[in-house]
Amino acid sequence: MRRFYQYLKPFALQVFIILVLVLLQSLAELALPSFMADIVDKGIALGDTALIWRIGGRMLLVAFLGTICAVVSSYMSARVSAAYGKQLRSVVFSHATSLSVYEFDKIGTASLITRTTNDVSQVQMVVLMSMRIFMFAPMMLIGGIMLAYSKEPKLSLLLLAILPILAVLILVGSKKVLPMFKVLQQKLDRLNLVLRENLTGVRVIRAFDRIDYEAGRFDDASRDHMQTALKVYRLLAALMPLMNLIINLVIIGIIWIGSQRIDAGYLEVGGLMAFIQYGLHILMSLIMVSMIFVMIPRASASAARINEVLDSAPEVTAEAAVTAGKAPLDIKGTVEFRNVTFSYPGAEQPAITDISFVAKPGEVTAIIGGTGSGKSTLVNLIPRYFDADQGQILIDGVDIRDIPREELRKHIGLVPQQSVLFSGTVAENIQWGKQDATDEEIRWAAAIAQALEFVEQMPDGFGSHIARGGTNLSGGQKQRLCIARAIVRRPRIYIFDDSFSALDFRTDARVRAALRREVKDATVIVVAQRVSTVMDADKIIVLDNGKIVGDGTHAELLQTCPVYREIVQSQLSEEEIA
Repeated sequence: MRRFYQYLKPFALQVFIILVLVLLQSLAELALPSFMADIVDKGIALGDTALIWRIGGRMLLVAFLGTICAVVSSYMSARVSAAYGKQLRSVVFSHATSLSVYEFDKIGTASLITRTTNDVSQVQMVVLMSMRIFMFAPMMLIGGIMLAYSKEPKLSLLLLAILPILAVLILVGSKKVLPMFKVLQQKLDRLNLVLRENLTGVRVIRAFDRIDYEAGRFDDASRDHMQTALKVYRLLAALMPLMNLIINLVIIGIIWIGSQRIDAGYLEVGGLMAFIQYGLHILMSLIMVSMIFVMIPRASASAARINEVLDSAPEVTAEAAVTAGKAPLDIKGTVEFRNVTFSYPGAEQPAITDISFVAKPGEVTAIIGGTGSGKSTLVNLIPRYFDADQGQILIDGVDIRDIPREELRKHIGLVPQQSVLFSGTVAENIQWGKQDATDEEIRWAAAIAQALEFVEQMPDGFGSHIARGGTNLSGGQKQRLCIARAIVRRPRIYIFDDSFSALDFRTDARVRAALRREVKDATVIVVAQRVSTVMDADKIIVLDNGKIVGDGTHAELLQTCPVYREIVQSQLSEEEIA
């Protein structure tokens, strides 16, 4: 938890003001019982009406000032805690987006959502309670003990005797609920995961008539979370009544002993009333502390989960090569793999082994192979989603690890295997590739991607709304918009990772022809399953089990590469091959 208090530094002045206001509020609360005692013992008992009005006026003024301090401090602490939560949430989100793909998958999307929302809220709530209670409760406790002792030393021993019992109850309760809160947050992760899968996969669920099965999965996850939550809150529910019982017994004891002290002439009625008020202040401050101790375990569990994200290794970062003059700012686009080997973490064998080839500007380099041959892995190394275990990947002769990540990626136009669109307009989705793209540039990119025709037929053209994930578009339409998004930035290197699979043969051919015509000076790397997509490429690289087994043109590979010939024969007729 200490780590997170550093994010309160921008609000240091507001926190200081809040603490001063809380201090004044606590002093006002402690002053009221003394005023009440004077009214009873010196005013009512002696019939001094003027004294009653005078002390009563002071009492009202102090109560009013205390109320003002309480209201203002509550308002300010709420604002500070909300701003603090926003800042912490931004830090967690920014770090999460910088995580390596491996770390991202390891933690899980559903868990990251929970940690960025619910876990941050738990920490934020403790910060709010800290500003209010961490100052108020100790002041009320210490001040109450001192003033109670000044009123009646012997009765104070009863209060002091009960404090260790309440402290033990608080410590034992917090120790028991801490591991339970950790489990509770994990159950919440599971619940979010099942819910997210059901919402994102609703079409598949309906298509296979698995609605009842998925409803059962959600019920199981929800019930599991409920049962864990019940265990936690039953323990907390038992703790508070037990503390209240002890407090009420203490009050009864104070009244009983105090009445005897009054009969003996050692104590006055007003003094006993003030002592009871101080006793209540002392015991209520302990209840406030117990509330903190109840919330701290859950916040600690949440803080540990947030720390797990913040301590995770960020995405591979480059050395400051630009300032050293090692990385070129004017990238031409020559991509070279030199004996590159890469294994996914925990994998038994490399995904790709000893890969070497060169992709040059003005050429189309195609990569083809069977499922699991390492095609996507190979191209994902270029924008540095991962770093190679062995070998080098160079752009214009410079190792990509010596090029800052932002500098590297702004020269790459990647169309991923899975078409990803965002909620917004068609134009806004294309502008993801270039934020300041003009209307002419957007139309130009859409025309090359063969998306212009269907976009213009939409109700509002480029201003038409796209649902989250592009659910209101067909697979081919989504792919074409993703292609346009990559083209609009005019990068030096284009990577199409099986990005033509949803296009019909005619559209596929038109897109490739437009690319050759419009981006002829760029390096184009195409990953594909269809032979028709790669057969016109300047160079075709054939992968099998993570290794290059063929390299050349379509005609050359038909003669020299059995794997490529087998792929061609499985897709084309003898007439088409001839």
